[in-house]
Amino acid sequence: MIELSIIIPLYNGSKTIENLIEAVEIALSEVSFEIILVNDGSQDNSLEIGKKLAANKKFLKFINLRKNFGEFNAVMCGLNFMKGNYAVLIDDDLQNPPSEILKLYSKAKEGNYDVVYSYYSSKKHHWFRNFGSKLVNTFTTFLLKKPKDLYLSSFKIINKEMVEEIVKFKGPNPYIDGLIFQITNNVSTTEVIHLERADGKSNYSIRKLISLFLTIMFGYSLVPLRLTFLVGFISIIFSLLSMLLYSFKIVPEWDSPLAIFMRGCILCSIALVGEYIGNAFLQHNGKPQFIIKSIDQQID
Repeated sequence: MIELSIIIPLYNGSKTIENLIEAVEIALSEVSFEIILVNDGSQDNSLEIGKKLAANKKFLKFINLRKNFGEFNAVMCGLNFMKGNYAVLIDDDLQNPPSEILKLYSKAKEGNYDVVYSYYSSKKHHWFRNFGSKLVNTFTTFLLKKPKDLYLSSFKIINKEMVEEIVKFKGPNPYIDGLIFQITNNVSTTEVIHLERADGKSNYSIRKLISLFLTIMFGYSLVPLRLTFLVGFISIIFSLLSMLLYSFKIVPEWDSPLAIFMRGCILCSIALVGEYIGNAFLQHNGKPQFIIKSIDQQID
């Protein structure tokens, strides 16, 4: 029986992934585990290294995707293949020491939690990623109703029952944390060590930050639609009031500013509803979460 499934999305991590696998093997020597390594369209020689690791490590399954689908999609792919009682999600950059996996595992077991997130007393990410993380956490607290003091770290552990519910989502834009908070509130945290990036630079960018915001907003919450309705309703009341006041010659006609305001509200509303319709269309049209090109592992 496998206890831990270590899910590692791999993107241009050829210089760190072998050291990460070795560190996982050492850290989990007393626990039954498997590693599911998902290559998300890397542009370096991660493919060759992944194949070599799969050929030499009996516990490792290497999944090569046909193109870059994104980190959450790669994680969803790995979750679909896990066999352990718990899934551990960890990045390929060695900023989370594999020895800290045991802290997450112990906390999940002791408290019987569905999910345990890591948090850091001192984060070693680039300032832009830290800034983006704060924005995302503020945003998700409002939209997903998550606890305000909970940091949505990518390094976390999820029990098997939760994973079975998460992988039922087949939409093209998965957001793991959004799915978690649609399913459970039985969540906790534990402090772990965070290290400087071992090699290269983060793939975090403004484009990815905006994409994440849009995914959360239009894929996992109806709050924007409800706010749009509220703005529209207030605009109608304001328009009727201004017309009434004008008819009694109390105020001059507010044609230009009010008209501009109303047109802006209408255009924003159309764009917002269009995003929801577009997401529904992509899901209905069968846009895939991921496409697997090859799977490498040792056969018993």
